[in-house]
Amino acid sequence: MDPLSPAVLVLSGRVTRAGTPHLCAELETILTASEAAVVDCDVGAVVQPDLALVEAIARLSLVARRAGGRRLRLRRVPAELRSLLDLVGLADVVGLDDGGAAVEAGRTPGP
Repeated sequence: MDPLSPAVLVLSGRVTRAGTPHLCAELETILTASEAAVVDCDVGAVVQPDLALVEAIARLSLVARRAGGRRLRLRRVPAELRSLLDLVGLADVVGLDDGGAAVEAGRTPGP
Protein backbone atom coordinates (compact mmCIF):
# COMPACT_ATOMS: atom_id res chain seq x y z
CA MET A 1 0.00 0.00 0.00
CA ASP A 2 1.14 3.52 -0.80
CA PRO A 3 2.33 5.44 2.31
CA LEU A 4 0.43 8.48 1.01
CA SER A 5 -2.89 6.61 0.81
CA PRO A 6 -4.50 6.35 4.24
CA ALA A 7 -5.38 3.03 5.78
CA VAL A 8 -9.02 2.73 6.86
CA LEU A 9 -10.68 1.55 10.07
CA VAL A 10 -14.48 1.67 10.34
CA LEU A 11 -16.24 1.84 13.70
CA SER A 12 -19.94 1.11 13.82
CA GLY A 13 -22.67 0.36 16.30
CA ARG A 14 -22.05 0.96 19.98
CA VAL A 15 -18.41 1.08 21.04
CA THR A 16 -17.87 -0.27 24.56
CA ARG A 17 -14.87 -0.48 26.86
CA ALA A 18 -14.99 -4.26 26.57
CA GLY A 19 -14.70 -4.00 22.77
CA THR A 20 -11.82 -1.52 22.76
CA PRO A 21 -9.00 -4.13 22.96
CA HIS A 22 -10.47 -5.84 19.88
CA LEU A 23 -10.51 -2.50 18.00
CA CYS A 24 -6.89 -1.88 18.98
CA ALA A 25 -5.92 -5.36 17.75
CA GLU A 26 -7.79 -4.72 14.48
CA LEU A 27 -5.89 -1.45 14.03
CA GLU A 28 -2.57 -3.19 14.75
CA THR A 29 -3.40 -5.73 12.02
CA ILE A 30 -4.22 -2.93 9.57
CA LEU A 31 -0.99 -1.10 10.41
CA THR A 32 1.10 -4.24 10.02
CA ALA A 33 -0.27 -4.73 6.50
CA SER A 34 0.10 -1.07 5.50
CA GLU A 35 2.80 1.55 5.18
CA ALA A 36 0.24 4.36 5.39
CA ALA A 37 1.22 7.32 7.55
CA VAL A 38 -2.42 8.12 8.30
CA VAL A 39 -5.30 5.91 9.38
CA ASP A 40 -8.74 7.23 8.48
CA CYS A 41 -11.14 6.12 11.21
CA ASP A 42 -14.72 6.37 9.97
CA VAL A 43 -17.01 6.94 12.96
CA GLY A 44 -20.13 7.92 11.01
CA ALA A 45 -21.99 4.69 11.84
CA VAL A 46 -21.32 4.80 15.58
CA VAL A 47 -24.43 5.02 17.76
CA GLN A 48 -24.63 6.65 21.17
CA PRO A 49 -21.28 8.48 21.23
CA ASP A 50 -20.11 8.47 24.85
CA LEU A 51 -16.97 8.48 26.96
CA ALA A 52 -16.32 4.80 26.17
CA LEU A 53 -16.01 5.81 22.51
CA VAL A 54 -13.75 8.73 23.43
CA GLU A 55 -11.53 6.36 25.42
CA ALA A 56 -11.41 3.95 22.46
CA ILE A 57 -10.39 6.79 20.14
CA ALA A 58 -7.64 7.84 22.55
CA ARG A 59 -6.31 4.28 22.72
CA LEU A 60 -6.51 3.87 18.93
CA SER A 61 -4.57 7.09 18.53
CA LEU A 62 -1.87 5.73 20.85
CA VAL A 63 -1.69 2.48 18.87
CA ALA A 64 -1.20 4.48 15.66
CA ARG A 65 1.48 6.71 17.18
CA ARG A 66 3.36 3.76 18.64
CA ALA A 67 3.41 2.14 15.18
CA GLY A 68 6.06 4.46 13.80
CA GLY A 69 4.45 7.82 14.51
CA ARG A 70 1.36 7.27 12.39
CA ARG A 71 -1.69 9.47 12.85
CA LEU A 72 -5.35 8.70 13.43
CA ARG A 73 -7.77 10.95 11.50
CA LEU A 74 -11.48 10.77 12.26
CA ARG A 75 -13.97 10.90 9.40
CA ARG A 76 -17.73 11.57 9.47
CA VAL A 77 -17.62 12.75 13.09
CA PRO A 78 -21.10 13.22 14.61
CA ALA A 79 -21.66 16.54 16.41
CA GLU A 80 -22.11 14.75 19.76
CA LEU A 81 -18.74 13.05 19.44
CA ARG A 82 -17.04 16.26 18.34
CA SER A 83 -18.42 17.96 21.47
CA LEU A 84 -17.14 15.16 23.72
CA LEU A 85 -13.70 15.30 22.10
CA ASP A 86 -13.61 19.06 22.69
CA LEU A 87 -14.74 18.61 26.29
CA VAL A 88 -11.96 16.17 27.18
CA GLY A 89 -9.29 17.94 25.12
CA LEU A 90 -8.81 15.27 22.46
CA ALA A 91 -10.02 17.35 19.52
CA ASP A 92 -6.51 18.82 19.32
CA VAL A 93 -4.86 15.39 19.58
CA VAL A 94 -6.61 13.44 16.83
CA GLY A 95 -7.16 14.76 13.33
CA LEU A 96 -10.78 15.59 12.57
CA ASP A 97 -12.29 15.61 9.11
CA ASP A 98 -13.98 18.96 8.70
CA GLY A 99 -16.28 17.73 5.95
CA GLY A 100 -14.01 18.72 3.08
CA ALA A 101 -10.32 18.67 3.74
CA ALA A 102 -9.14 16.97 6.88
CA VAL A 103 -7.99 19.19 9.71
CA GLU A 104 -4.87 17.73 11.26
CA ALA A 105 -4.14 18.13 14.93
CA GLY A 106 -2.69 21.51 15.75
CA ARG A 107 -3.25 22.91 12.26
CA THR A 108 -5.97 25.06 10.81
CA PRO A 109 -7.08 25.05 7.19
CA GLY A 110 -5.37 27.59 5.00
CA PRO A 111 -7.12 30.16 2.79
